[in-house]
Amino acid sequence: MTVWLDHVTEITQKHIDHVVVTLVHARGSAPQEVGAKMLVTKEGLRYGTVGGGKIEAFCIKKAVDMLTNTSPPEMSTYNLQKDIGMTCGGEVSLFFDTQFFSTWSVAVFGAGHVSQELCRIMQTWSCQVQVFDNRPEWVDKLPNSFNIKKILSENISSHVDSLPDGTFLMSLTQGHAADVPVLEKALKQHTRFAFLGVIGSKMKGEKIRAELRQRGVSEDALLRLHCPIGLDFGDNTPPEIAVSIAAQLLSYKTKLLETKGS
Repeated sequence: MTVWLDHVTEITQKHIDHVVVTLVHARGSAPQEVGAKMLVTKEGLRYGTVGGGKIEAFCIKKAVDMLTNTSPPEMSTYNLQKDIGMTCGGEVSLFFDTQFFSTWSVAVFGAGHVSQELCRIMQTWSCQVQVFDNRPEWVDKLPNSFNIKKILSENISSHVDSLPDGTFLMSLTQGHAADVPVLEKALKQHTRFAFLGVIGSKMKGEKIRAELRQRGVSEDALLRLHCPIGLDFGDNTPPEIAVSIAAQLLSYKTKLLETKGS
């Protein structure tokens, strides 16, 4: 069981889509005990078995097809002779539990007080979060969660180019001087991002926009910048600011899904 958990933990931490196949019922001759499990990724069998031979090959193919087609979990019963082509005359019920990792990407530049609170919220979400900061003591304080990647870097703006398209990007750094290089890079390729925001007051927003104009950022790009970030509710404490930002992100995510569905 320990080895099984090691494999599941590893692929979960690496955000690898997978299927856990479990033998939940057997009648007559069956090639494995009830409760047997196997772990399958798109590359094939990762660990375990529900019987070997033809039934194993059948389950691997079905699991890979389910991953390819983003299929929901499924319980199925098979006659080993008629459905699988085996000589034994039993019947098995198998549960194919598909596990998919979200492609919703969130990038947070800065690991200060608001980022800490925001990450505590987002660790419960089905998104992949990257947090960038040059202060090890703040990076270390971030929640330890499978969906939060902590990146310690002296030049945090250098990571903007490698973010996935559709990322929700926020600059929550310790100040104006650190925000501007991140925002300049992001806004000069603003069409790649689903959301762009920076923490601060309206006055800070005006100053940042003025500096970004001097750096060659277009007016169309500046229209996409949210400053102040977050919805207009709550007080000025990090926990409530974080809740207002989280609410804004979810609101934009919902709008994007509605737009794609229309």
